[in-house]
Amino acid sequence: MAKNLPTEAPNINLIVQGTTITGDIVTNGDIRIDGQLKGKLLSSGRVVIGATGVVEGEIECKNGDFSGTIQAKVKVSELLMLKASVKLSGDITTSKLAVEPGALFTGHCSMEGARNGSAK
Repeated sequence: MAKNLPTEAPNINLIVQGTTITGDIVTNGDIRIDGQLKGKLLSSGRVVIGATGVVEGEIECKNGDFSGTIQAKVKVSELLMLKASVKLSGDITTSKLAVEPGALFTGHCSMEGARNGSAK
């Protein structure tokens, strides 16, 4: 008799505090960074940068939730959330942006994407 296998859970990658990666990361799943990344991060899922996370380079993802220190060019196709503890220096391109009071952002922000009912 065949067993019904549960549906696959989304892939979640972790870079823990105390880990430093120099180079590019490409993932189809979600990723959480609590360590350091120097390079390019491409994700078709969600990128979470924890309060101890440090990223220098480029970030491109579907959704972002940033709390750490980021010096990067950031491109988010859907929603980018900047938490109160974030220190972001770089240019942002996103569809939607949520910024908590206390978040530090230096750079330019371009809001792009489809809007329902927007005037041209």
